[in-house]
Amino acid sequence: MQDDNLPIWLPRLAVHGGPRFLQIADALQAAMAEGSLKPGDRLPPQRLLATLLGVDLTTVTRAYDEARRRHLLEGRGARGTYVAAPKVELTSILDLSMNTPPSPDGVDFDDLLKQGLSQVLMRSDAGLLMTYHLGGGSDSDRKAGARWLEPMFGYLDAVQVVVCPGAQAAIAALILALTRPDDVILAEPTSYPGLRTAATQFGRHIIAVEADGHGMVPEMLEQACRQHKPALVYLNPTLQNPTAITIPERRRQELASIAKRCNVRIVEDDPYWLLADAPPPPVATFAPEQAYYISTLSKCLTPGLRVAFVLIRDPHERERFLVALRSFALMAAPLTAALATQWILDGSAAALMEGVRKEARLRHWMARDILAGRYSGAGDGLHVWLELPGYWNSSQLARAADSEGIAVTPAEAFANGSGSVNAIRISLGCVKDRERLKAGLRRLSHLLARRPESFGAAVV
Repeated sequence: MQDDNLPIWLPRLAVHGGPRFLQIADALQAAMAEGSLKPGDRLPPQRLLATLLGVDLTTVTRAYDEARRRHLLEGRGARGTYVAAPKVELTSILDLSMNTPPSPDGVDFDDLLKQGLSQVLMRSDAGLLMTYHLGGGSDSDRKAGARWLEPMFGYLDAVQVVVCPGAQAAIAALILALTRPDDVILAEPTSYPGLRTAATQFGRHIIAVEADGHGMVPEMLEQACRQHKPALVYLNPTLQNPTAITIPERRRQELASIAKRCNVRIVEDDPYWLLADAPPPPVATFAPEQAYYISTLSKCLTPGLRVAFVLIRDPHERERFLVALRSFALMAAPLTAALATQWILDGSAAALMEGVRKEARLRHWMARDILAGRYSGAGDGLHVWLELPGYWNSSQLARAADSEGIAVTPAEAFANGSGSVNAIRISLGCVKDRERLKAGLRRLSHLLARRPESFGAAVV
């Protein structure tokens, strides 16, 4: 039980306040922010602090380690542990250009990783984790993939699921497997740049199909199919990258019907479905024989988990896909795939994803408040598509933002063809600290409110 006369900065540990070591580290950080702890102050020895707080020594050791990781403390050998001087940031760039999941509150990622790997190594043959897996993942990995896809499709036969080293590899392998050089791929006027990168490398051509506020326009798709005889249609239908548009269910049905009528395959790249609020069923549910569905863990959990699941119902198409994949990626790393499987099957993935979803929504509320009438996000997902006032163009705004230490992505990066809308994509997840993100969004809002100046190169 804690003493009422403890120094003011010491935490009163809450039963339901999350891991105790994080509560202690958070208390240290808060005390430094409010000035009750100052650089150079000496902290109690770990055993004494453990006694004062009524916790075991390991908890305090982990708390001090976490505080050091945050650059709050420094050890001075036998003299003890002291509050560190503020760390000087050598770079002031605030990255709002990379679409990554935000770090969720209340989730001890280090502990999650250690426990997951420990379980993997305890239950798996190390030899199998260090050898080739040429069948699109182990049986366990494919079963985990089927479980991951259950919210979208219900029960699936795991044999229909292929494990890939990320969504970009899956897209490239599908292009190789399903198209030939000079074939046409239809996509929206602004879409994921990785599609264009892969198509260009393989000598395929992207042709844009008109889109509106609900996604690709069905009549325009049918017209393009009859005119260009495409090999594939690429769709990113949920919280689209970059526009954040979600195609409604009725239009998904219309697009699927056109694909069936015109006998064209669909690559449905759907990384944000699980982050969306009540998303419609995937297009693949309306055209199961036409569509190839991709779901990646990198956009829902963490970028380092380079695992994607691809739903391919036809066994001959699956084999063609695997042959294409092996030509450049061979397989997903078995250890990474095993960790993904462990997290999915033991519930860790769902808990982490729920934390990401909550944090993403908090950040969207923040962006909506700060960007006011300019905000056009969906309230969830990882990014905002910001249409610019007429006195800015997107490249000019991106350069101006860069000069203010903020990285954003101009619309040109997503354009399929010569024309693009006047907008930028703002990614909300890459900046770990919410207050830094808030400050960056305010700077960006102030920049948008004033007219552009000349941003020439300095001569030194």
